[in-house]
Amino acid sequence: MTTATQRSRLILVRHGETEGESSIRYHGRTDVALSDLGRQQLRAARDEIIRRHGPARFDHVFASPLIRAIEGARIVGGDPATIVTINDFAEVHFGRFEGLTAEEICERYPQDYAQWNADRLAPTYTYPGGESRTAFAERVDRGVDQMLAHWRVETNSTASHALVVAHRGVIRQIVRRLTGAQPNVELGSIQVLEFEGQWHPLALDVIEHLI
Repeated sequence: MTTATQRSRLILVRHGETEGESSIRYHGRTDVALSDLGRQQLRAARDEIIRRHGPARFDHVFASPLIRAIEGARIVGGDPATIVTINDFAEVHFGRFEGLTAEEICERYPQDYAQWNADRLAPTYTYPGGESRTAFAERVDRGVDQMLAHWRVETNSTASHALVVAHRGVIRQIVRRLTGAQPNVELGSIQVLEFEGQWHPLALDVIEHLI
């Protein structure tokens, strides 16, 4: 994947729908596989990336250690790609909310649900029996440092392109850490960041391929 300006790019893709219905259930650390729809979404994402950026191979492919992201990275990055899993790119641990829909959380844990709705955006909020937002952000930031150290994009004058396949919360934190932007990150969506002395968003919340 090269461009006339030869700038390095980081393309981030959220995994697709899973057998556990990621579209409605809070699967964080639960290791659920992609569904047939999810695989279709990621093939569409791959085709969209090729349409926008060309068919050349990624120089680096990174993924969360969870199976839905690893399989997604294989679909988008292609069979020849060597996938580097970054443990710190696992999704947030939802604790007691794992695997439940919002309606089920409300029914089973009404007090926790009320606090969640009141404080869910607070950095200090902690999922009951799970992870705090602060700890999650710090963990993902460590993963970003590991990724950049492996990639060495900031010290290498040669343009290269990398792929990350991970989860909504992880991708949002990566984009926030590098650019300050806060994309929505739907299933199968694409985010594109470009490095030119510093990182900036080139395209956010690309979902046309999913329509």
